[in-house]
Amino acid sequence: MNIKILILSSLMILLFVTSSLARVLDDNVPLFQVPEKVRQTIKEYTQDGMIENVEKRTMKKKVIVYDAEVRKPNGEAIEITIEEDGTFVEIRHPQKSKSHKLK
Repeated sequence: MNIKILILSSLMILLFVTSSLARVLDDNVPLFQVPEKVRQTIKEYTQDGMIENVEKRTMKKKVIVYDAEVRKPNGEAIEITIEEDGTFVEIRHPQKSKSHKLK
């Protein structure tokens, strides 16, 4: 009986830890591995700026989004969230603490 409880408890802890770490394990992705539609949307919003970092996230275990950190030609830093199909989700201006969502 005690072994069953121990095994069940261990499995529950493992499940909890795995799901909590899912958010921590987001992947930084090289630009050449980002889907073409996502790259096009990033370039549209960067206005020929410099793409500093792209991160791939899985939300709710099925929706994949890409977060891009970009520095525009005027020096302004922005963060853009785009769905895997190239759909624009959100743009954030970190230093201004404002965001604009479309959807």
